[in-house]
Amino acid sequence: MAALMPAVCDKVEILALVEEALAWDLDGSVLPVADVALDMAERFSPYGRIVAEDLRAQCLTIPADSDARVGVQATLSEAARRLNLKPLARAVGRRSAAQRAQNLARLVQALLRATGDVVALTATVKEGRR
Repeated sequence: MAALMPAVCDKVEILALVEEALAWDLDGSVLPVADVALDMAERFSPYGRIVAEDLRAQCLTIPADSDARVGVQATLSEAARRLNLKPLARAVGRRSAAQRAQNLARLVQALLRATGDVVALTATVKEGRR
């Protein structure tokens, strides 16, 4: 019986893929195979949607007039736009596929960074109430 593969990668796997995608030199002559880049993009999107949903829920704990909330809302807005783009056709060129993967990798990084910021801010606010 074949092992079941999880529908969404875990954070460690995603971070490794993010690092790999961001290491590509899109101005160089050696680009990843389009299918490899597109497969990465297809992994980043569902993971990013999950992180964005969690972040959206955590954002409710931040005061509405907070600068931090404005930044998180901007990240979430960009995530809503980019994580739901139609997948590129498999016949797309290497550069386009790599650009899509890198853009989504950067977005996943931004979502994870914003999540960390919200968690830290929430902890600071709770400490201030004690």
